[in-house]
This record gives sequence, C-alpha cells and structure tokens, in this order.
Amino acid sequence: MTDIEEPGGSKKHPESIVYISNLSEDVWPFIAAMSDPSVRKHEIDENARLSDRDLFSVAGENHVLFISPKPVSPDFLKYYRDLIGTKNIEVATPSHHSGEICRDILKDESIIAKIIEAANSSKRLTMIPYATSFQFLELVGYLRSRGITVSTPESPEEEDAWTVNFYGSKSGIRQLAQQSVAVEPDFRVPDGIICVSAIDASRIAAKKYIKENGVVLKTNKGHSGAGILIFRPGDLPRDYRTCQQKIFETLRQDSYWDLFPIIIEDFVVSGVTIGGGFPNVEFLIHKTGRIEFLYYCSLRVTKDGVFKGVEINDDVIPEKQATQMMDTGFFIAERYVAAGYRGYFDVDYVAGKNGKLYINESNVRRTGGTHVFHTAEELFGKDFMYITHVLSNNSYPLQKVHLKTFRELLDLLHPVLYDKKTKEGVIIASENLLSFGQLAYIIFGKTRKRALEIESVMEELLSA
Repeated sequence: MTDIEEPGGSKKHPESIVYISNLSEDVWPFIAAMSDPSVRKHEIDENARLSDRDLFSVAGENHVLFISPKPVSPDFLKYYRDLIGTKNIEVATPSHHSGEICRDILKDESIIAKIIEAANSSKRLTMIPYATSFQFLELVGYLRSRGITVSTPESPEEEDAWTVNFYGSKSGIRQLAQQSVAVEPDFRVPDGIICVSAIDASRIAAKKYIKENGVVLKTNKGHSGAGILIFRPGDLPRDYRTCQQKIFETLRQDSYWDLFPIIIEDFVVSGVTIGGGFPNVEFLIHKTGRIEFLYYCSLRVTKDGVFKGVEINDDVIPEKQATQMMDTGFFIAERYVAAGYRGYFDVDYVAGKNGKLYINESNVRRTGGTHVFHTAEELFGKDFMYITHVLSNNSYPLQKVHLKTFRELLDLLHPVLYDKKTKEGVIIASENLLSFGQLAYIIFGKTRKRALEIESVMEELLSA
C-alpha cells in the first residue's frame, strides 16, 4: 500500500485508495483546441483506451478503487491480478466519458456513491490521479464538502496547483532554465525563443531553418507527439519566402498554434550512444517535500518525436551522464518543492552529438514510464535496474493482426508471455488498446540482448 508520510517521519496506511485515470485532463486545453473534431475525438478515445494500463501504476497497492473512463474486462482484470498478486481492487467507470473524467464522476451519482462507500465509516480516503488537473481538485473539493477527509499524497495543494501546468509546459521549463543557468550550468536547453502567433513563429522559424538547416517548433503543452514539428535538413525549401509560407500553412492546420505560446528552437542532432539519444530521469516529491529518485532510462522515440516507450537498466545511460542527469534532476526538484509542487515528474533530455545534454521538457505528473517502474519494482524489488533489462511500448501497431478477444492475444503470445519462474517475457499492459489496433506491453529480460530477442519473437508471432 501507499505509505502516507506524517510529520516526524512516521507512516500510516490509508483504508482505501481511489485512483483516477485522467490522462486527457493533463492536456485538456490543448485537446479542446484541436481544430478537427475527428482528431480531437481520436485523442480522447485513445487516452481512454490506454487507461487500463494505469492498473500497473498501482502495482503493489491494495484496497484500490480504480476509476477508468473505459470498462476493464474480467479477463484482463484476472490477468492483472494473477500477475501482480493484487486482490482487493475494484474498477468503476462513469456512464459518460467526455474526456474530463473528474467532471463525469461529479455527474454520476453511482460513482460518487462508490467513492463514499470506499471511505467507509472512517470517512477517510487517499486519492491519486494520473495528473493533478483542476478538474481533479474540483472533485476533491466536492468530496471534502461531503464530510470526507481526503488525502492527496501525490498532488500539490490547490494554491500551488499552478506548478503542474507551468513547469509541465515548454515555456515554463525554459524560463526555469534561464533563471538557473548561473548556479546550475548543466541545466541547459536548446537555444530558442518564445513567441505568441503562428505568423511570427513561421517567420522566425524560416530564418532559423535557412541559417542552421533545421528547426523545431513546439506548442506550449502538447501530447504524444502532437504539437511538435521537427524540420530536418531537406524538409523545407531554402528560399526564405517559400520556406516561411510552408511553415505557416502547416501551423494553420491546427488552431492551438495561435492559442498558446510557441517555442522555436535549434534542431539538436542526437547522439545515439547516450540513452539512444533521448535519456530521461524520473522523481517523486512526497507530501513532506522529500525528493525520491526513481529511475533513469532511455526513451524510445520515433523520427517525428512521438514517444513510444522506455528502456530501463543501470547500463542504458553512461555513468557520467547518469550522474549529471540525477544531479540536475535533484536541482529541478528542489525548485519544484519550493514552489509547492508535490507528486511525480520527469526530465526529458536530448543527447547532442556534441556530447552535451539538453533538457527537452519536464512532465509534471505520472509519465509514460511510471507504470513500468511500479511493475518492475513489484516483480523484482527496488534494485530492479541492476537485476533485469526492461523494454516497453505504449502503442505498437497491430496492422496485420485481427484479434477479437484478449484471450486470443494471450494464446498467440503464449510462447513469450512473462514467466514468474524465469522472470522473463512479455506483459500485456492494456486490453482496451487492442480495439484501436495497438498493443501496449512491457518486456523483462535478464540482459538487453535477451529482452530484444523476446521482443523480436513477439513481433514474429504478431506478423505470422
């Protein structure tokens, strides 16, 4: 169970944990600003279908009410329980899903009744979200008004909740870097500028592209590759006016480019020898302000900057760079603590071919690797980074596979499924994503070579 730290360092165990899988709420203004209704709906649906993956984020917890925007099937819940050993877990789903699940809960008396029942006679609850959204805080406020004592160990207080969107934005982490570079020289971001209109962004970006043969544009807080444009050598015309027009036409395709700040920065050529070019480190800030390092990893990222998964092991980052990432991460954590933030956060880096590490962004919430961390820690213990090699993918395409049921997938992948005796194999992290033609998985192998072999065999089975 989650230990709640009390003043003086003592700990007590809560009666129940309510976990809310609110992926879309983390970037709700961005999603709401998407111009194409079908794209917006797809984004909401994909996040909703990925929510059953968050079961692995509560691996090791007990007495959990897991609130998900999509139902979790009995087959998948049994698979999860058998694998992790969690027995006291109940899943609840609001009758309507708008993308703002906390507000959907407030409109659903049956879900509110389940939450109040979970508080039982003690009228005490621990509530944990994927991200501390203002919708989540609204729900917490309502429950407190009903006489329930709600503990939020992974969330800032309401007056400090601004830290989530500010430090979790591209402009926020850039401002913090500019304020801190004199005292923390390793807190480095790619050279860039922030502007507030698509037309100005296209002009600045065109000049930078022609001068430097590459440029990156980011909206202030995008999601899973949406809201980022990477222009490499040869992608754009070398004539300024034609180049500017091409960039502007691309920006005009989505209204969010004119609604939020735009960051234009250098295109950093990544060096694959350091964490595959995209190293990452994750921390947890406890309610008391204590900072806990969780793990470092290599991000598995596509050519277009879309995050797919993580690779975790002590050896994935060279010692020198790992130490630097942890030191800078602790420095950033101290600033977050001082500002009032509490909860999970990570720091994404780009490892340049010049050997320097550049901070790309900070996700101020649970991340696409948090569920992998908790699963690995539950199965292998706190020293898992030295015991097993971990690979994950949150959206592997199943273009050639037509599976009707989760049971069919289990049968197909049976030769490589995770074995508790050998402690190797594939864990299926989501069933609901299958209807989207995607597979989310975690792989454990005794070595990197072995983990990649398991992944390769899995891909062969899926494509046979």
